[in-house]
Amino acid sequence: MKVALLGYGKMGKTIEPILIERGHEVVLKITAENIDKLTSENLKKADIAIEFSRPESAVKNYVLCFENNIPVVSGTTAWQAEKELVFSSLKKHNGTFFYAPNFSIGVNIFFKINEVLAKLMNKQNSYDVEMEEIHHTQKLDSPSGTAIKTAEIILNELENKKSWQENKTDTKENLLIKTFREENVPGTHKVRYFSDVDELTFEHVAFSRKGFALGAVLAAEWVVNKKGYFEMKDMLNL
Repeated sequence: MKVALLGYGKMGKTIEPILIERGHEVVLKITAENIDKLTSENLKKADIAIEFSRPESAVKNYVLCFENNIPVVSGTTAWQAEKELVFSSLKKHNGTFFYAPNFSIGVNIFFKINEVLAKLMNKQNSYDVEMEEIHHTQKLDSPSGTAIKTAEIILNELENKKSWQENKTDTKENLLIKTFREENVPGTHKVRYFSDVDELTFEHVAFSRKGFALGAVLAAEWVVNKKGYFEMKDMLNL
């Protein structure tokens, strides 16, 4: 594949060597310094775009890719306020969009197991639940997209929880997400069910960004000739 990297920060720079190692070619690398190079002409040199930028840039990037028939794989989070625009453009141009708040294989299995676990715990009224996430100090969004996705999965299954709140809750109906920022932490996510007599904790700990980067490359390889909207659960048959 010929790949356009839209966003060449820490994730883009981790993805690039994996692409090359797997026999792909990077034909375009876009940063804040060369945004003028992000044109239809340059995009069309690529078979697919892998997008890890910022929320304020992501939606424009998606739409430009759809308009030029370039499949896009994205891990940028916190753009969903413009979800209606993105999916309207995707449909209008019969485009290809693979989105994941986290491309780690382990995290996506973590999502699935949390769905099953929440179903099992739904009738266990003696238990409460809370979450915790830890990321590096440079992470812009809080809670992380992965934490929010996990919370949404749990909320969908637990009848006694209505929404999530960060770092404090004013009612038992809210799922507490404790967030921490520490140096050199790629990502830790923990779900804790607890009662007066015991607790059950389920945790995913990332050791580096390489797992996220490899997942994004695998997603690009899988989706390049498909049309529509896809997530990791589609690729992994979860």
